[in-house]
Amino acid sequence: MFEVGKYEHGPAAFAEYDPRAPQVAQLLIDAIQQRDPRVVVEHIGSTAVPGCRGKGVIDLAVTYNAGDLEPAKAAVDALGFQKQTGRDPWPETRPMRVASVSALGASFQAHAHVIERNGPEHKILITFRDALCRDSQLRIAYERNKQEILARGIIDSLEYSNAKESFIATILSRLANP
Repeated sequence: MFEVGKYEHGPAAFAEYDPRAPQVAQLLIDAIQQRDPRVVVEHIGSTAVPGCRGKGVIDLAVTYNAGDLEPAKAAVDALGFQKQTGRDPWPETRPMRVASVSALGASFQAHAHVIERNGPEHKILITFRDALCRDSQLRIAYERNKQEILARGIIDSLEYSNAKESFIATILSRLANP
């Protein structure tokens, strides 16, 4: 069982991989998909990659078919996920919902990215996750990139995410043009 609570903003950090994260992600996936069977949810991001260290945020791709954005948002909102607050939130045409989730004896931050199934963003997120799962050297390089960002003093979550973009773009370009 799990409990969804108010999202707790905090600085970007570099944490050890928590093997409970995939279990918590699966609890959330099951609960969201039970709310609306049209929605398909996938675990993405570092916590979806065995052994990958990072912020420890459980990222989910909450995917919907064209025309089903509102029901997809409703399925996530019904669990207690909240709209983003603070500067530069995702627009409601491509929302991200946030929550703190208590489960398996710990508290986890969770981000639910509500995106169109098989759209360009969905494909990018899955491609990058799968590449990290397949290639331990790529995973290590990604971890090193995150550590270097933090070593530069970048701890604001938004700035941290933006700083990772060039690494991710380089990898995606290599994957598209082997």
